[in-house]
Amino acid sequence: MTINNTNETFPISDKNIQGLTDISIKYSKIILSVMEEAQKNIVGQEEVIKKIIISIISNGHVLLESVPGLAKTLMIKTMAEIFSVNNVRIQFTPDLLPADILGTKIYKNNTGTFEIQKGPIFHNFILADEINRAPPKVQSALLESMQEKQVSIHGETFQLDKPFLVLATQNPIENEGTYKLPEAQVDRFAVKILINYPTIDQEIKIMERNTSNMQIKINPIVKLNEIIEMQEFNEKIYADNIILKYVAKIIDATRNPKKYELDLENIIEYGASPRASIWLIKTAKANAMINGRGYVIPEDIKEVAHDVLRHRLILTFEAEADEINSDTVIDRILEKIVSP
Repeated sequence: MTINNTNETFPISDKNIQGLTDISIKYSKIILSVMEEAQKNIVGQEEVIKKIIISIISNGHVLLESVPGLAKTLMIKTMAEIFSVNNVRIQFTPDLLPADILGTKIYKNNTGTFEIQKGPIFHNFILADEINRAPPKVQSALLESMQEKQVSIHGETFQLDKPFLVLATQNPIENEGTYKLPEAQVDRFAVKILINYPTIDQEIKIMERNTSNMQIKINPIVKLNEIIEMQEFNEKIYADNIILKYVAKIIDATRNPKKYELDLENIIEYGASPRASIWLIKTAKANAMINGRGYVIPEDIKEVAHDVLRHRLILTFEAEADEINSDTVIDRILEKIVSP
């Protein structure tokens, strides 16, 4: 696993930014250890692992999508073990109820009173497995906890412990027995990561690992308080006003493509929300940290753009009929908007 270092190309003159870079280099070494530890349990998928770490550092929820059998759940379980946090796996099914996730009030005969029985949502990492197999009512039960980091149970509100992240997996909507996630919930995921099939060499390694008596032990690398420290430091990484303007133009191009001479009016039905611009900056900062920089460069934005935007663009029926997906649209926008 290699991490690109661009310090030579973009020299730092400001002492404050140099201090941020020094801290970023320290954290990048820890993150490299996390990636190497994850590779003990997961064959290939380096970019996917990196994007999950970026989302954790930026304190954003993750949505993983692929066909069944590509180790989505294994990836998330592995990351939870490496980050040494309280985690729980919730298997989403058609008969799941909101109370099964959030909790409910239970009557106690011995005291004659109702007591709150907290649900599995009260953990640091929530592994929401096959989230699109549960009906919309259950999916929507996560909305408050994902955005406000709190849970309301029968009129009582409870704050969730930090860090709190939902790491969800879903199978493509074409698969039978799935329910499309509500747009309001999809927008609350910082990134949507697509997982591709392994190469032939990786397939052979997967077979070797899973058809022998090989025992793999994952060691915790990062403690809970260290995660919070990294998340707080991520906010301090410097993003120049030029970078902010660059991101603003990218987002504006999804809403007003004609303004940027992009022929996308019949392709994009609804552009990205302001949440997209926020997460573009946050995840770009995390990407900068991984690369040992205390400042954001345009390449950081480009590297996370597809994962941040692909689930936030709503395309027209014409686009779907022509088999044009969000990634194609994002490519065209990034090509058109000149980077600083």
